[in-house]
Amino acid sequence: MADPESNPTTVEETDPDVEEVDEIEEEEDDAPPNQTALGLTSQLMQNPQVLAALQSRMDGIVGTPSGYIQSLPKSVKRRIKALKKLQFDSSKIEGDFYKEVHELECKYATKYIPLFEKRSKVVTGGIEPTDEECDWPSDEEKEDEKDEVKNKAKIGDAEKADSEEKEKKEDNEGADVKGIPSFWLTVFKNVDMLSEMIQDHDEPIINHLQDVKVKFLNGEEMGFTLEFQFESNKFFNNTVLTKTYTMRSEPDEADPFSFEGPEIIKCKGCEIDWCKGQNVTVKTVKKKQKHKGRGTTRTITKTVQNDSFFNFFSPPQVPEDESEMDEDLEALLAADFEIGHFIRERIVPRAVLYFTGEALENDDDRTWLMKFDEEEEEGEEEGEYDEDADPDFNPQTAGGKPEECKQQ
Repeated sequence: MADPESNPTTVEETDPDVEEVDEIEEEEDDAPPNQTALGLTSQLMQNPQVLAALQSRMDGIVGTPSGYIQSLPKSVKRRIKALKKLQFDSSKIEGDFYKEVHELECKYATKYIPLFEKRSKVVTGGIEPTDEECDWPSDEEKEDEKDEVKNKAKIGDAEKADSEEKEKKEDNEGADVKGIPSFWLTVFKNVDMLSEMIQDHDEPIINHLQDVKVKFLNGEEMGFTLEFQFESNKFFNNTVLTKTYTMRSEPDEADPFSFEGPEIIKCKGCEIDWCKGQNVTVKTVKKKQKHKGRGTTRTITKTVQNDSFFNFFSPPQVPEDESEMDEDLEALLAADFEIGHFIRERIVPRAVLYFTGEALENDDDRTWLMKFDEEEEEGEEEGEYDEDADPDFNPQTAGGKPEECKQQ
């Protein structure tokens, strides 16, 4: 092995991309060459800086085409084409599977109808549930009963009579309240993606919402319609506002291998017959214009779109040629599809749990897990700084802190 002092050329001068490592002691001259190499390798792999540099290089390789497929013989590439065709046939079978799932969903949807109709009648005050129908455990009521028993044990007869009279008064206070006030407004405002859509001027209108229903399309087109049923009100003449989503359950011919199950491909809203002066989706603004030649100014009145929950029923149209879709339109449609799917899949079946907030606990857990996964992925991409593993770290020039965390 050459004397390191006989060659003044440093590693950095030879290859600036090579990571600086700690000096390795030489093996004894009489050691066999293979043992010397193994010893050096062992010491290098125990060095944290070397491992960090190696991991950085390996991370750069992940996802980089190796050129292996392109280097294969034509006969092997031909067989790969056969596998892709089999994959496409598999995707078509998967599409048929989801079509049958949709048919099964349509079948079972009819079984939910009586339950949801009864829910609507309770919400609107059409019926009053019986004591048997209200027999459901409540943690809050159990705690209140325990406290009540404790309090009665401590107070005298006169105070007991006053307490009973107070209970009767509280029971009678809600006797004139019909149904469950602001049920759907509360549901929507409890869900972040919907509460962001609701403006102050929308709330009086949504308070007239009596029910939200899902009707599945079962025929040539696969999809579903959301029906928002309103009582008579001063804002518009419609009794039902609809939003229909069309879904695709087979591979797209243009990109067949992207198929991962049914997806919404378009949606259609409805026209709202607004009463005069009640359209909250538009607003009137005044704007001054100055004539360039004469220098005179005039005030014009323009009608522009206004933020409102009811813009939900006027979604952007999907162009026939998807190549014409820009990023903004694609983002708007994606958000609209997500909202429609969430209403169908979560809110309508579990409305009372979103009203009480119980469903939000599970949703918050899922959201937290998703956020945690995203942060973990970002941490893997960006990396947390470790000065012991950074070969470029110099406490003398960095003042004890790295100037920059370099990604290799």
